[in-house]
Amino acid sequence: MKLEIITPSSTLFSGDVTLVQLPGIDGLFEILKSHAPLVSALKEGRVKVEDAQGQTQYFDIRGGVVEVSHDKILLLAE
Repeated sequence: MKLEIITPSSTLFSGDVTLVQLPGIDGLFEILKSHAPLVSALKEGRVKVEDAQGQTQYFDIRGGVVEVSHDKILLLAE
């Protein structure tokens, strides 16, 4: 699935991933392939990304919004 992490000033990540873990308002949640469509607010925390090569990356955010649709994840982060 495709992931884009965008901030007001730049694109932090764009590429294929197998897992994304996000700091939701009500707690952590993960998105895997074929996830149901979703729009959710995010709080301050760490985003965990496992890419297609099996490597894990972390991105700290101050909040934002995520949209999941048709194996594409768009994360608008502060």
